[in-house]
Amino acid sequence: MAAPTLEPVEEEGCAGRTATSGVEAALPSDPAALAPLCPHGPTLLFVKVSQGKEEARRFYACSACRDRKDCNFFQWEDEKLSEARLAAREAYNQRCQPPLSRTQCVQRYLRFIELPLTQRKFCRSCQQLLLPEDLGGHGGHQLLADISITQLRRPSQLLYPLENKKTNAQYLFADRSCQFLADLLSILGFRRVLCVGTPRLHELIRLTVAGEKANMKSLLLDIDFRYSQFYLEDSFCRYNMFNHHFFDGKAALEVCRAFLQEEKGEGVIMVTDPPFGGLVEPLATTFKKLIAMWKEGQSRDDSHKELPIFWIFPYFFESRICQFFPSFCMLDYQVDYDNHALYKHGKRGRKQSPVRIFTNIPPNKIILPTEEGYRFCSLCQRYVSLENRHCEHCNSCTSKDGRKWNHCFLCNKCVKPSWIHCSICNHCALPDHSCAGPKEGCFICGGLDHKRNACPNSATSKRTSRAARKQKQRKSNKIKMEPTKGQSMNQASATRRKKRGRAHQYPALKCPVT
Repeated sequence: MAAPTLEPVEEEGCAGRTATSGVEAALPSDPAALAPLCPHGPTLLFVKVSQGKEEARRFYACSACRDRKDCNFFQWEDEKLSEARLAAREAYNQRCQPPLSRTQCVQRYLRFIELPLTQRKFCRSCQQLLLPEDLGGHGGHQLLADISITQLRRPSQLLYPLENKKTNAQYLFADRSCQFLADLLSILGFRRVLCVGTPRLHELIRLTVAGEKANMKSLLLDIDFRYSQFYLEDSFCRYNMFNHHFFDGKAALEVCRAFLQEEKGEGVIMVTDPPFGGLVEPLATTFKKLIAMWKEGQSRDDSHKELPIFWIFPYFFESRICQFFPSFCMLDYQVDYDNHALYKHGKRGRKQSPVRIFTNIPPNKIILPTEEGYRFCSLCQRYVSLENRHCEHCNSCTSKDGRKWNHCFLCNKCVKPSWIHCSICNHCALPDHSCAGPKEGCFICGGLDHKRNACPNSATSKRTSRAARKQKQRKSNKIKMEPTKGQSMNQASATRRKKRGRAHQYPALKCPVT
């Protein structure tokens, strides 16, 4: 999960107002054209949106990394590349892949579990299981000895979470939420769980060897290649959920297909916990491809059936998710995480976790724990949080964030308790909100009949900005030319020449660990 987001967010009770600037996914001009590849698989086509309008030129960028520092792929949609550049890109993509293949990881794992307990070691510095011949290359590293089989079954507790919010944002389910999900899946009668980006749930299902969940099995799809060293091919596939890319090719794709279509597709559910920073549209497109894969094993008589799904995401994405999956509803259950400072159980008011479960399973079949503050609403026929009161005017339990919402008769709906009705905007909002709305027109002269790019004063503005930059640079150079205390003019000149030489040395490209 990631906290920041590129997705234009529509908060409930905001009267349909959405962010009007940002980056959105776009459909290619030629549907048959293949997207260029980066180290994380096929790229996505994006378009910049400003004031609700798309810019003219679209571009390809990495589907998994939102920060160009993590994956610097960029290509205009209409850009033509030479054979040399294409070859260099392919070689770079290969260099960025993990050093060991999937087959090599499995072979090492089988050897590792056969070692005596005293020889089983894990390098925390390199995040790698070590065989006896590997020890020489890890001198001085932080090693963890006597790795038990139980520890091998909980790799998320051995591995450091990848907490780069703009790339991985690997926040892991707390035991409370993970146990609730596992128990709920068992009560609902599911026998197979496709875990897309939910490693903790995958571990818990595999750890359970007794009771009703003994017959449940799971398959983990995750972009973190480090899990490859802990699982066989039928338990883990390295996968990018933003572009439906299996890193190990057709073999991994067939593992997923067989898992979904086993028993003619009966008794399987998909549970996914995507990074919050991801756009909803690419995720929805990927999930529809997994649904289509599941439907391939269905008979024509079952064509009306849907693949059961638990999509775990913040509540303020409800409208976007339901736009792509109209049959989904949002449960009141608050999902919390171990290594997130805010998304914790027990907090109240605005500090509660905003993460919810979206599902196409009827909510009256899902029982939420009363000991954690949930109650059953006989009018709505579903479990809701304790403070989520039924509104007789809306005929629904309307709260989304766990607090009691108030009904606004002017807006004809319930809104957050901190909001009031604004007669200027004609909808409810925070008391200190701005009624002006987004600024229109030109940012240079303020004219409403044109944009900045077409401003007749743009040349004057550019000259003024250029002159200011030059003056600032001259002042900076003057300061640099003056020798520091105890330094002669010749020494200062030598220092400047040395710095200018270093400025032309570019650092080597390095692909981020995903």
